[in-house]
Amino acid sequence: MKGILKVVFDDSSGEMKLRGSVVAAMSFLLLIVACCAATIFIWFFCRIEPEADQIAVLIRKTGEDLPSGQIIATNPNQKGIQLEVLPEGRYFYNPYTWSWSLERITDIPAGKLGIVTRLFGEALPASEIIATEGKKGIEAEVLRPGKYRLNPYAYHVQLFDATNIRPGHVGVVTSLTGRDVLTSNIPEGESNSFLVKDGMKGVVQKVFDPGTYYIHPYMFNVVEVNLQSQRFEMSGEDVISFLTLDGFTVTVEGTIEYALQRDKAALLTHRVGDMADIIKKAILPRARGFSRIEGSKHPSIDFIVGETRQKFQNDLESHLREKSIEWGVDINSVLIRKIIVPDQIASISRNREMAVQEVKKYEQQIEQAKSQAELVKQEMLAQQSKEKVGADTQRIRAVINAQQEQEVRLIAARKELEVAKLKKDAAAFQAESILLRANGEKDAITKRNEAEASVVQNQVKALGGGHNLAMYTFYQKVAPNINTILSNDTDDGLGGIFKSFVKQSQGAQK
Repeated sequence: MKGILKVVFDDSSGEMKLRGSVVAAMSFLLLIVACCAATIFIWFFCRIEPEADQIAVLIRKTGEDLPSGQIIATNPNQKGIQLEVLPEGRYFYNPYTWSWSLERITDIPAGKLGIVTRLFGEALPASEIIATEGKKGIEAEVLRPGKYRLNPYAYHVQLFDATNIRPGHVGVVTSLTGRDVLTSNIPEGESNSFLVKDGMKGVVQKVFDPGTYYIHPYMFNVVEVNLQSQRFEMSGEDVISFLTLDGFTVTVEGTIEYALQRDKAALLTHRVGDMADIIKKAILPRARGFSRIEGSKHPSIDFIVGETRQKFQNDLESHLREKSIEWGVDINSVLIRKIIVPDQIASISRNREMAVQEVKKYEQQIEQAKSQAELVKQEMLAQQSKEKVGADTQRIRAVINAQQEQEVRLIAARKELEVAKLKKDAAAFQAESILLRANGEKDAITKRNEAEASVVQNQVKALGGGHNLAMYTFYQKVAPNINTILSNDTDDGLGGIFKSFVKQSQGAQK
């Protein structure tokens, strides 16, 4: 190159300048091409760009070989799969030295938990199932719901359902890891204990209350135990039968209502078993034992009467409550629904009981009749009181009305009295005027009578006596009305008294 340039230089200066420009242009073009090629190479062959839900697992191609049995490179200078992963972002690695694999991020959904198994490290001892630091196997840590950037070549994640304890229940926990419960290792005084302490295998004392828990299924087993009130029906195969004092077999059917205690739920379920075991091993045997003992103290006829049945029920409830509380069972109630006795006893007692019930019914009817009579009496008294109140009200109203009327009449009487006084005075004046007028008329009549009497006296004197005056007056009144007189011939007859008038009458007519 130097020789060529030298020749060109020696040749001529103009040709040298032309050739230098061409070389410079070619060099610049080659530089641009080289830069573009390098950019394309880096962008397409060196770029690592995990997305939001991805991770990048790096694999080193050069470096130290891995030891035998090792699958993950724990040292950055070792060849193989690297333990650390790249989160989302943009990275550039030499493809000659590195290769990579894009993997999905570990996502634990809601209501689930993840159990991590370490795929590299030292092997676990045969007696252990949980890997400690640096060991290969199942890790003790639990992954809760969320996203985790775990190398899928180094860790395996297994999904399990979260433990959900419903309301009214508790979770009894059994530890699957820890020290074995051996008699030689248990402290003195705890050799007969059914529960274990922390760090030992077995059922633990602590229980889980209602809620959601993320429990390692390879380390703990959780069993849900119902603490709500349960009903056990003593019927079918579970009836209670016993012999009475007189040798008859009596069968009892009923209902037992019970519930488990929270603090003793773990001990009870481990010591006895599930609900069916609790009934068959703890409650039913005690009920049968009590029934056999108490039933043998009474004749069969006593179990037909309601009072004995009630006493038997109360005693059975007290006995079961006392004995079951030690096991952690609360007896809420015991109901004896039916006591079956032999028919030859039941028929007699049934008839007697019916008669007793009939008597009680009649007694109740009598009491009802008495109550009805008392009610009628009270109603009549109430009605009587009501009428008395009404009568008193009417009486008071009548008194008030009478007093008012008396006042009115008194005022009217006073007015009438005043009027009567005025009328009396007027009548006195009127009587006085009448007396004066009567006295005047009396004097006038007296004077007239005296004048007439004087005339009559004069006539009597003139006619010669009162008889003559009377005859004269009579004749004057009668004579003008006599036209004819019929009489006999004698003058001494009835017509003789009118004989002297006939001629005068005829002459007067002429």
